[in-house]
Amino acid sequence: MATVTTQTTRQFKDLDLSFNIHPVKKDINKHVDEQAVINSLKNIILTNHYEKPFNPDYGSNIRALLFENIDSITAITLEREILQTIENFEPRVSVSKVTAIPDFDNNGYSIKLDFFIINLTNPITIQFLLQRVR
Repeated sequence: MATVTTQTTRQFKDLDLSFNIHPVKKDINKHVDEQAVINSLKNIILTNHYEKPFNPDYGSNIRALLFENIDSITAITLEREILQTIENFEPRVSVSKVTAIPDFDNNGYSIKLDFFIINLTNPITIQFLLQRVR
């Protein structure tokens, strides 16, 4: 007797935090799979400690580091902080590399994040600029 095995892949879903309305469905847009995980990563990285009620350890200490001198030592500290935050709070992701490059012209850091979503084979790379607000 032959056995048939099926492989189910899990689909990740998340709301669009800009709360844009879908023109046809007249409902809030949603993000699925890659985009949902990317949004989650950005939210975790940009959330400061003590911002999430009843979970003071959630997030990272990135904002405090942005007010330090812009140099390679702070860039290495940023890389470690981002990597540690993702490992602690995002189990759907396996990080390959985090790179923080000082951007003196924009008074911030250019962040490049290479990662894999668990159970998917294609690598994903996102880039964003971290700047202090004030």
